Amino acid sequence: MILVTGATGLNGKAIVREFARQKHEARALVRDLDRASAAGLGGLAGIDLIEGDMRRADTLGAALNGIDRVLMISTAAEDMVETQCRFIDACKQAGVAHVVKFSGAESNIGYDATKFRFTRMHEEIERYLEAVGMAWTHLRPSQFMQVYLRDAPTIATEGAFYLALGDTELSPVDVEDIAKVAVRLLCDGGHEGESLDMTGPEALTMSDIAARISQAVGRPVRYVDVSPRERRRNLLAAGVPADFADALDEQLAERLRRPKSRVHLATHEMFGVRPTPFVEFARRHAAMFGG
Repeated sequence: MILVTGATGLNGKAIVREFARQKHEARALVRDLDRASAAGLGGLAGIDLIEGDMRRADTLGAALNGIDRVLMISTAAEDMVETQCRFIDACKQAGVAHVVKFSGAESNIGYDATKFRFTRMHEEIERYLEAVGMAWTHLRPSQFMQVYLRDAPTIATEGAFYLALGDTELSPVDVEDIAKVAVRLLCDGGHEGESLDMTGPEALTMSDIAARISQAVGRPVRYVDVSPRERRRNLLAAGVPADFADALDEQLAERLRRPKSRVHLATHEMFGVRPTPFVEFARRHAAMFGG
């Protein structure tokens, strides 16, 4: 049996839905059954929703009972290391054979992971998992295409989005591609002791992304380059907590230092998943981008 944690988050939800779409059974760990049902996870064929908290082993008995493989996802928060390491211990205690850690990897060439706190956290958890004695695999996607849906309101109303990336390239990957790979990996097994990086099929500047959204919605969309200080003000005004904005400042500074991005499609190819081009993603979400 397979368990997916973080099932109400962006990636967890996509992965659980992909299990249902492919008619595979899986168990989904959620902290609140009502919230999970409201998020669209209730009633999915073959999906067993079960309540528990990754940070509290005493709530995980039923969730981990009979589980062979786990996909471990949790929120990028200040307590991520403690949360995931405690959960790894609970998996070990319950006799889980294989933990797949949903991690992350920047696509920028020469990127120094130590400059971004959440990448440092992912690497610390990876090391802990590798040492604990279970089979492990790290699934390490780059930036998600879905990040740009945050900019849909200004794209729809102003025909523009505002970031501080200059001419920096990124290689965003579609969350739906990640979900297809994750389901294949969890159902088929194997790949123990491997780190599987994923990017999208194109290295794109923000102007390139604007052009692809323009193509999808049939009207001009501009990228407006703002200063890092203005970007931070915009984040705080949108309700982003100050400590999370600090982390994003670290990430931005390193991306600006390393403006070229790599494309890595070996994981797509390994699992027979066609990489989604950004324009195809934008067309799928044209109603949001176009208002």
